[in-house]
Amino acid sequence: MIPNCFRTAGAQISRRNVISFFNKKNNYATEASFETKPFRLHKLDSGPSNHVTVTKNDALEIYKHLHTIRRLETSAGNLYKEKIVRGFCHLYSGQEACAVGMKAAMRPQDAVITAYRAHGWTYLMGIEPVGVLAELTGRQLGNARGKGGSMHMYAKNFYGGNGIVGAQVPLGVGIAFAQKYLNTGGVCLSLYGDGAANQGQVFEVYNMAKLWDIPCIFVCENNGYGMGTSVERASASTEYYTRGDYVPGIWVDGMDVLAVREATKFAIEHCTSGKGPIILETATYRYSGHSMSDPGTSYRTRDEIQEVRQTRDPLTSFKERLLSTNLATADELKTMESEIRKKIDDAVKVAKADKEIPLSELSADIYANCLEKEIRSVTPFKSLSHVRLSTPVNL
Repeated sequence: MIPNCFRTAGAQISRRNVISFFNKKNNYATEASFETKPFRLHKLDSGPSNHVTVTKNDALEIYKHLHTIRRLETSAGNLYKEKIVRGFCHLYSGQEACAVGMKAAMRPQDAVITAYRAHGWTYLMGIEPVGVLAELTGRQLGNARGKGGSMHMYAKNFYGGNGIVGAQVPLGVGIAFAQKYLNTGGVCLSLYGDGAANQGQVFEVYNMAKLWDIPCIFVCENNGYGMGTSVERASASTEYYTRGDYVPGIWVDGMDVLAVREATKFAIEHCTSGKGPIILETATYRYSGHSMSDPGTSYRTRDEIQEVRQTRDPLTSFKERLLSTNLATADELKTMESEIRKKIDDAVKVAKADKEIPLSELSADIYANCLEKEIRSVTPFKSLSHVRLSTPVNL
């Protein structure tokens, strides 16, 4: 059975297009407007507008990102099944609208830190698909030269994933505190799941962030299940956007990329106006299990997953919007999809063929500031040399 919050989110189909503005010469829309599902507010007098507008160029960019992440995650899953990706691998398929919507609202000075599902964010923050897939396969062209794996990839203003449940939330508050201290004008989006929402450290930093008015956006990506446990079985209160008590919050349909974009814009403005932190709960859904080692069907039915795919999929629903408002033609989208497929397929081939780093490089780039030239090995009797091979980011 689909958790209550997702049945509610999917109960009503919002009105698709309100108005489209056409280029008479070419008969295509230059922009279109839509109505989103109502936002739910906590300790806010007003929230984001339900009336959202998107230009043709922005819409095509959004669809490109949505489709690229879906193809990227499908390829990552296949590589895992081939036993080329080893270790942990948590896929983002189904949740793409969350990351893409947030990124569409972010400014260059804004930062992100997330949890397990970091592949799509790594791509959105500037790393090419080959850098993601080569990292997953442990190869030297990987984002962290094959030493980080699924969760530990980084880029400018992207502080990676985190393998400890909920640990990224206080780190995100620290990043946001640094932005306030340095007066960068930026905010930090600190993402966590509904399972991590019950962690004590999350509530501790709600308090700190509000006490000091730190510009942190707490984002609870509520996909309905913490590992194999539904939200109703794990949480006495499933209204995660209200969990901060004195911290304002917004509930948003996390399967609607434009709704997420508008909510994020509102949250950024809230933080940068000196009002302190805010919570976003994005009601979303994951198609795969918690990780690739979890089939994801022992605690939910295949029919449930199929129902979400058919009625609320973030890619197909956004594609329908583009086509119904003439923001794009079927041929345009087909061409884009073919280009993305080729790009990801080529990246898979490179990731498979690339070499692993030599053993001598395992002790490289451990510290940003190399104060000691030698690193302790597995025994204290033979040390390893520490060298700098890469340029540190986010220093």
